[in-house]
Amino acid sequence: MPFQRMTALILLAFSAIQGAQVMAATAPGIDLGAWRMDAGSAIASTALPASGTFELDASTRPTLLDAASGAVNPVTGGSHLRKLLADFSMTLQNIRYRRGGRDPKSGFDCSGFVRYVFSKSVGADLPSDSASQYRYGNNVARTDMKVGDLVFFKIRGKRVSHVGIYLGEGRFIHSPSTGKSVSISRLDEAYWAHRFAGAKRPNVLS
Repeated sequence: MPFQRMTALILLAFSAIQGAQVMAATAPGIDLGAWRMDAGSAIASTALPASGTFELDASTRPTLLDAASGAVNPVTGGSHLRKLLADFSMTLQNIRYRRGGRDPKSGFDCSGFVRYVFSKSVGADLPSDSASQYRYGNNVARTDMKVGDLVFFKIRGKRVSHVGIYLGEGRFIHSPSTGKSVSISRLDEAYWAHRFAGAKRPNVLS
């Protein structure tokens, strides 16, 4: 083998070893068979590894792939939509209540707030009033409620007249009433607990 070719091969091998050491130093304890996508990227140009995991940076949506079983547990689909709904709804806090209000500029009533959040965050078109929204989607037991489900209340009489978006851990976000603004309340507060009418899961989340 010519001396120049042998030298080139030695240098190439040395570079590969150095590169592996740098990767190990920057990610101690991480199997180099696993891949991590840069946080600013949404598309991987490298094929999935034969084993280990493929995941996004912690600041983005994680996707866990078990190559042995083929099982995938992504934070996409329903769970991703729920996060979008919750995150977007909370950006609208402190917008004033307005009867019949349907947008941030004029203010929201309860059903207008819910309809706006679903439309702008996940592209779902919900009915325009709380009673109609109550008839839309699937019944959900209180113990099975998830983020993004709709929670309904009977403020006066037997008719559903108020709605909010469930945020988990007993909390929901809504546009309460005249003189108030979009805010977070708890289902176990005496006022809301006494008037709770049930929960529904819109079809987009089913």
